[in-house]
Amino acid sequence: MVEEPPSGEPLDVILRSTRDLLRPEELVREATRDIVKDEIRRHLEKTLRDDPELAQDLKDAVRALLAARASEYAALLRVGTAVARMGMSALPPDVRQAMTKSLVDVISKELGQIVERSL
Repeated sequence: MVEEPPSGEPLDVILRSTRDLLRPEELVREATRDIVKDEIRRHLEKTLRDDPELAQDLKDAVRALLAARASEYAALLRVGTAVARMGMSALPPDVRQAMTKSLVDVISKELGQIVERSL
């Protein structure tokens, strides 16, 4: 069957989305995948319940991974800061002063928005 180009009419949009929903091979594949994932999850959870030492090792490994990622991001921020400082120091003094003011304004505005959203 040749598919017609989308016209943007509401009825066409509904028909297209209905056809997408009625693809049984995709539904079966997704459902099977979910069932397999659930079965694997249950098996892994049982394995961890049966071996508390393994469960603790996994928790420690995940905690170490998160700490390593946090250190990586902190290092990337330090590198970015150093590169920005290097770039700023290479600018003529008047341009540097204008850039510094603009940068402080942007950071202040962003921090203000973050604080407002968190309240």
